[in-house]
Amino acid sequence: MTDARFAQLRLLRTPGIGPVTWRQLMDRFGDAEAALAAVPMLARRGGGDAPRAADPAAIRREVDTVARLGARHVMLGEADYPPLLAQLDTAPPALIVRGAIALAHRSAVALVGARNASAASCRFARGLAQDLAAQGVAVTSGLARGIDTAAHVGALEGGTIGVIASGIDLTFPPENARLQDEIATRGLLIAEQPPGTQPLARHFPSRNRIIAGLAQGTVVVEAAPRSGSLITARLAAEAGREVMAVPGHPADPRAQGCNMLIREGATLIQSAADILEQIRPIDPRMVRAPGARYTPPPPEDASDGDRRRITDLLGPVAVTVDELIRQSGRPPAIVQTILLELELAGRLERHAGGRVALP
Repeated sequence: MTDARFAQLRLLRTPGIGPVTWRQLMDRFGDAEAALAAVPMLARRGGGDAPRAADPAAIRREVDTVARLGARHVMLGEADYPPLLAQLDTAPPALIVRGAIALAHRSAVALVGARNASAASCRFARGLAQDLAAQGVAVTSGLARGIDTAAHVGALEGGTIGVIASGIDLTFPPENARLQDEIATRGLLIAEQPPGTQPLARHFPSRNRIIAGLAQGTVVVEAAPRSGSLITARLAAEAGREVMAVPGHPADPRAQGCNMLIREGATLIQSAADILEQIRPIDPRMVRAPGARYTPPPPEDASDGDRRRITDLLGPVAVTVDELIRQSGRPPAIVQTILLELELAGRLERHAGGRVALP
């Protein structure tokens, strides 16, 4: 791993720095070494203590462990990074991958649904995935029980991408250990978390954004009204991707989420042909050239008055950054700088949909 890539990974693993903050620091300072040097100053301006930069020895251990597992890091901005995923504001700065990264550059569809899915829906999902893969479409899912497993099994011959919420060295659920290894060997396995990370509940929404971000559209086969599959569908819609759903019987609680999506405007799906009608080939104009993003903007330092104004507008209820810009009357660059300082100081939380709040 080059020194520049090592520094990027160290910046990402520094406490308090998530995907949005990482991207803002890289855009502002141009490289990770400069960003790491600036973090203490920015945190002090935000009114808190500077986070301790990630230990270089820990980063070296991570890199060595990933290599030993037969995997590798792919950094945002590199040619191998999945082009559609790179378009998300919350795109992971680093992915850990095993398998054929070329699959992430194909046309792709996310196929998700209930863990306790009916046998009929699992059979339908498996056939749907098989038909899509036969047409050269990569089928993306999350290796969960039920619909996810059926989708991966159906698409294994033609091309499937599994996204997991743990480190790439762990398997959840345990019964999918063989399937996960097959995907890593014959398809593509992706993890955002470093090796050894357990599949904690807070990691699953992050995994879901990757599943949706890799694909031109998300298909929900069976889902309860408050399921993780509907989170994936919402994230797909927020990213401007197609949302599709397979209808189910009104009396089956597992169909209520899909029927609700269709009522709200999702495309009704009955076959792979219906999906292929909705997705379009990847438009090269949508794809950022590798490395072209890191151009430092002109520095805009906020005043103490600006900081007080933005802090006064914040509270425990999450609001969008656009709303802060509108109400404060301050330039977007100033508002983003203050939010960056507050986050590095541990005084800001970022929520889904580009919203922020005080902890």
